[in-house]
Amino acid sequence: MPSRNFLAFDLGAESGRAIIGAFDGKALTLTETHRFANTPVRAGAHLYWNVLSLWDELQTGLRKAAQAGPIASIGVDTWGVDFAFLDARGELIGNPVHYRDSRTDGMLDEATRRVSRRRIFEATGIQFMPINTLYQLMALAQAKSPALDVARTLLLMPDLLNYWLTGEMACEFSNVTTTQCYDPRAGDWARDLLSDLGIPHHFLTRIVPPGTDLGTLSPALLKSLDLSALAEARVIAPATHDTGSAVAGVPASSERYAYISSGTWSLLGAVVNAPVITAPALQFNFTNEGGVGGTFRLLKNIMGLWLAQECRRKWAAQDGAATPYDELLVLAERAQPFAALVDPDDPSFLHPDDMPAALRAYAVRTGQALAPDKGAMMRCILESLALKYRATLDQLEALLGHPVDAIHVVGGGSQNALLCQFTADACNRPVLAGPVEATAIGNLLVQMVACGELASMDEARAVVRRSFPLTAYEPRDVGAWEAARERFVGLMG
Repeated sequence: MPSRNFLAFDLGAESGRAIIGAFDGKALTLTETHRFANTPVRAGAHLYWNVLSLWDELQTGLRKAAQAGPIASIGVDTWGVDFAFLDARGELIGNPVHYRDSRTDGMLDEATRRVSRRRIFEATGIQFMPINTLYQLMALAQAKSPALDVARTLLLMPDLLNYWLTGEMACEFSNVTTTQCYDPRAGDWARDLLSDLGIPHHFLTRIVPPGTDLGTLSPALLKSLDLSALAEARVIAPATHDTGSAVAGVPASSERYAYISSGTWSLLGAVVNAPVITAPALQFNFTNEGGVGGTFRLLKNIMGLWLAQECRRKWAAQDGAATPYDELLVLAERAQPFAALVDPDDPSFLHPDDMPAALRAYAVRTGQALAPDKGAMMRCILESLALKYRATLDQLEALLGHPVDAIHVVGGGSQNALLCQFTADACNRPVLAGPVEATAIGNLLVQMVACGELASMDEARAVVRRSFPLTAYEPRDVGAWEAARERFVGLMG
């Protein structure tokens, strides 16, 4: 049968891409038609997303996709928590602020001074992280920002792009749940909690599930870009949170698995049918984010490859050129094992000006010696990440009440063979790595189900298994990793 084309826009913290998925009834083939940088901009005291540049890149992606032939549907996914305000005319109020901006410093403590952590978790089921939308809004309320008075609609980043594509204002469920402003038991915004924290909520809008058809591209957009070839394309809200889409793209064939969506952030968890809002989940600081088909993603956010990315950026500034990742991994493999370990989620690593210096300072504080060379630092990061995964996996299994048989690693980090092997070693579980483009694939699969191309997400996962090879890693050197795990647990307190 002839292939049918679907278009996914996948925007991450560092870059975005437009990917066409061609489905021939059996297998899915991906073609990247456009790639672009996602570079935040510092202006004055704040760090912003360059949202108008991102919108311009989406339009370029639409033009390139139109050249490939008819497109059945279009879907957008991005990172979570960040948002934009619109005024009464539907116009953008200011640039969306980056989640790593310092305006949220101290806001989590202020929130828990006003309302107990237990109350916040009971109302939202979400992990406590200073980047969450809840604390961004609290920062605005504390500063008495006039934007709160002018705002009539809050849209999360993918919702803003969907609004500019279609003219429809709605917030999609999977991304809404990342905000810590949503009550999963009530199935609506946690308005009572927001009121108790002194945060206005008149600008909150309707919530739609993954797979919602938002309509076609707006007539004005079709005309301005001369996109008549896309006039029939539907705009589908996939799981607009990139991890929600990545989990939808996990090619699991059994139930007792864990996933790691590995990139700038690492998100480790399992799919559950109902949120796990319990005292142990609060103690472990787990989160219940929305998934596809009414499911939830019981997971924990871990700082991820951000530490490696920032080291590489700093070294590039010093050397005048960036060292390729494959060279850094060779250096890491040759470095001394377990020389120094760090907790990747230590607050000092959230937004330091100099990540290598922050790593060395952490080592000094904890009585360790970390050599300043690139190989030693990269090995420290990768070993520490793998051990953090193990600690988190232990907590996940306690919450699930059963062991995990295997770990699926998806996303860009699935290409990091050394980290995947370390993960198998540290967790003493087989690791199945791939697909790399799980986020775009999950985005496409939800579109395909919404358009009737596939009957269910179970059928969609079977398509992934047929279409994309996986790489298997078996545990080794378990004894050495168990000894390192005891050291690591001591660092975490």
